[in-house]
Amino acid sequence: MAITRLSPAAGFRPAEAPYYAQRMVVGPRARRLVAGALAALVRGRRGAGLPAETAAGDEEGWLRSLHALGYARLGALLGPEQVAHVHAFLADRLLADLDDPARTFTRGAAPPGVRMADHRLEDVLACPHVLELANRPALLRLAARYLGCAPTLSALRLRWSFPGRWAGTGLQAFHRDLDDWRFVKLFVYLTDVDEGSGPFVQVAGTHLTRGSLRARSWSDAEVERAHGAERVVSFLGAAGAGLASDTYGLHKGAVPQDRLRLQLQLQYSLLPVYAYRYEPRPYRGPLRPDPYVNRLFLRQADPT
Repeated sequence: MAITRLSPAAGFRPAEAPYYAQRMVVGPRARRLVAGALAALVRGRRGAGLPAETAAGDEEGWLRSLHALGYARLGALLGPEQVAHVHAFLADRLLADLDDPARTFTRGAAPPGVRMADHRLEDVLACPHVLELANRPALLRLAARYLGCAPTLSALRLRWSFPGRWAGTGLQAFHRDLDDWRFVKLFVYLTDVDEGSGPFVQVAGTHLTRGSLRARSWSDAEVERAHGAERVVSFLGAAGAGLASDTYGLHKGAVPQDRLRLQLQLQYSLLPVYAYRYEPRPYRGPLRPDPYVNRLFLRQADPT
């Protein structure tokens, strides 16, 4: 996904206006009102977006936790064999340095000082189990119920975080994501993650608090003074473990100290994220992904 400017400038596209509009509304009540109205519009056109199967008991707990705390632990979403398939597929695939996307390399030849690097979108889409997971009924139901309407799959990433002793900045410092009026991310660890390997960290309940007009970072000390150390939660887990998060709440990916971390990120939102420029790819695989949910990434291939 190409990323547009994060502030209006020469070359600004009118289609980007909704992205800047939602960033300017920082009050939680106002954001909820607009999100609710948008969800009602989507429901009117596309329905509630709930796969037909009846929700299991775990899903009710996930939804309650997501509403109350801003996150929900989803347990094991992929088994060891599935994780091994992912690693085998990605072994020799190119990565792009997150700080300098023009610089590409394979994981085994990463230049010194690289903090984070992403796999190319075409490799993410072709990677075993990714599209199945993104379209798993239980996860689509969770997204639809949290959003209040049929979800839009609006981000897909496979990201490596490299170990180092630098201070956390950018995505590795506390921040809010400002992608849409309402959205939820799913994170799946694809390596074992303990305190030394860069866990995802979130401040419980801050998805319900007032944001800031400009994107900014918060230091650990600022977060603890404002919200209390007891609300700062690190998520540890084995490869395959999943987490749902409303990342409008304060969060970060901690800097790994000891070993690499690989994480899959899936995002569902009310609308497309207008900061991105999407180019849907033809899909000829065995799945039957919902065309509305997946429209930003996949289009039905022409019959041959």
